[in-house]
Amino acid sequence: QVQLVETGGGLVQAGGSLRLSCAASGRSFSDYAMGWFRQAPGKERKFVADISWSGGRTYYTDSVKGRFTISRDNDKNTLYLQMNSLKPEDTAVYYCAAATTYPTTTSEKAYDYWGQGTQVTVSS
Repeated sequence: QVQLVETGGGLVQAGGSLRLSCAASGRSFSDYAMGWFRQAPGKERKFVADISWSGGRTYYTDSVKGRFTISRDNDKNTLYLQMNSLKPEDTAVYYCAAATTYPTTTSEKAYDYWGQGTQVTVSS
């Protein structure tokens, strides 16, 4: 198993930046593909981005392409999400998740372990 803890959320003005981190403990971090999801108030949790075990492969939902960057440091057992040019519609609770096989879909069902989430609020 792996335990995941997200940090880095907060309140930021539109156009600003935040970097989320997801610290992993337990089983080897490099054994997992990783993803970020978000859940806005009153809405379903949705895929944001994912990254392969080595970090060599990434995938983004269209709404964040060019603004968000997913990365990982396997030596530090940490996943990151750099978020730039933030918009009010990016407001959500952001979750990191781990998958034992590289997901072939953006469904949350492809992921085995989840963090507790961190709140990101973007003011207009």
